[in-house]
Amino acid sequence: MPYAQDVDHIASLVKQNPTWKAINPKHAARMRAQNRFKTGLDIAKYTAKIMREDMAAYDKDPSLYTQSLGCWHGFIGQQKMISIKKHFGSTKRRYLYLSGWMVAALRSEFGPLPDQSMHEKTAVANLIEELYTFLRQADAWELNHLFRALDEAEKAGDTAKAKELEAKIDNYETHVVPIIADIDAGFGNEEATYLLAKKMIEAGACCIQIENQVSDEKQCGHQDGKVTVPHADFLSKINAVRMAFLELGVDDGVIVARTDSLGAGLTKQIAVTKEPGDLGDKYNSFLDGDFINSADEIENGDVVIKAEGKLKKVKRLPSGLFCFKPGTGEDRVVLDCITSLQNGADLLWIETEKPHVGQIKGMVDRIREAVPNAKLVYNNSPSFNWTLNFRQQVYDAWKEEGKDVSAYDRANLMSAEYDSTELGIEADRWTQEFQRRASAEAGVFHHLITLPTYHTAALSTDNLAKGYFGDEGMLAYVAGVQRQEIRQGIATVKHQDMAGSNIGDDHKEFFSGEAALKAGGKDNTMNQFG
Repeated sequence: MPYAQDVDHIASLVKQNPTWKAINPKHAARMRAQNRFKTGLDIAKYTAKIMREDMAAYDKDPSLYTQSLGCWHGFIGQQKMISIKKHFGSTKRRYLYLSGWMVAALRSEFGPLPDQSMHEKTAVANLIEELYTFLRQADAWELNHLFRALDEAEKAGDTAKAKELEAKIDNYETHVVPIIADIDAGFGNEEATYLLAKKMIEAGACCIQIENQVSDEKQCGHQDGKVTVPHADFLSKINAVRMAFLELGVDDGVIVARTDSLGAGLTKQIAVTKEPGDLGDKYNSFLDGDFINSADEIENGDVVIKAEGKLKKVKRLPSGLFCFKPGTGEDRVVLDCITSLQNGADLLWIETEKPHVGQIKGMVDRIREAVPNAKLVYNNSPSFNWTLNFRQQVYDAWKEEGKDVSAYDRANLMSAEYDSTELGIEADRWTQEFQRRASAEAGVFHHLITLPTYHTAALSTDNLAKGYFGDEGMLAYVAGVQRQEIRQGIATVKHQDMAGSNIGDDHKEFFSGEAALKAGGKDNTMNQFG
């Protein structure tokens, strides 16, 4: 409802309730405008619609891909979206990513943990709620400034300015955007997955990413030792997430099905199969082992299955895990992806070992033979050495073209000596173009970086500590942080305001009138920043 209409509506309510005479309709309407989303489900429904619209737009034009950065704290997510609005004027096609890796490393009560689903599963939903609390506060903070400016314009009798500000308020774009939230492998069986998915959706998640690893053997996608599950097990968890969305009324909730099969050489169980060529039989066809001719070849404890009309003794490790045939990873990825899309998933996540457009495209082209509109969420992972990968890719491309590469040592291309060379510059250009090319050529709808803010926090803290505790002393903070905040227009330089002191002062005045004891008077040192 437009601000002016809401003022009139609340004025009529106050008129009908004489005991509300102390309520200023303008103030109440202002507070309602600053609190657009009342529940996490409101957010999930709103953001699901955005994602569906963005997916449809991408299908028509692959240059309209979406992006996100992983955020491990509400404040980090808030500052990211404030920055995006400041620099680009709109949050369109920019999301947040909630990384299970960062929840494990930074949010667990056990302390820092590896990405192996050992952290409290409630920490995931708690972080979603925290992120949206901070994004909603960013709305309240920005609108608070607009309302204060409106008060000033009305006090000065500047009607034109007041109308301009009302239009900005009525057409205000929220900082609330979709979150792609990592549920790992579901933290247990399908019922456990359903229960956690509900918590995540109730906190505001419109999109849940789930992977096809074994819950109790789960590893980071960039670690060794990954163990996948048969398709039927994974599909039951996709169904559990979909049912959670439907139960809560988020009918267009989005599910991202992640496959770790490219780097996973193990499975915990043999799939159930009822007839040759069914899904279980296809899964089992990838198992490593030897065909045998008679039962005499079976040793104590061996596991034997019937495959391709013959008996096959499958390879099992001392851990009890079964091995896949070497070199079958890509075929398993393609089967995983097609199966997931044909059974309820909306988007795919293929975890690769390097950022290579050709490799991704090769798999996606095969998937699109069965599902023409297949789309990927792709992890632009900090686990890749991007500099080395792209320099080596350029080196290999030049060598294949017949270009002289004798001035470069392929194994040492990370060296700073190559930074300003033709190859180094070209590799940087390939890196810069990676997202655009991957979306245009390889079906990547969404690009994310899982844990960038983990790294930026460490880097900036190192730089500050090095100077502050060294010879620079206070200058390290002043020159490296505060002066940059002022000159770059970073709103946190007025940290009291960013934390909500002005909003609180206004509320006190709404509630107490002239008796309000406010924090933002002439003696507030924040006034030094103008």
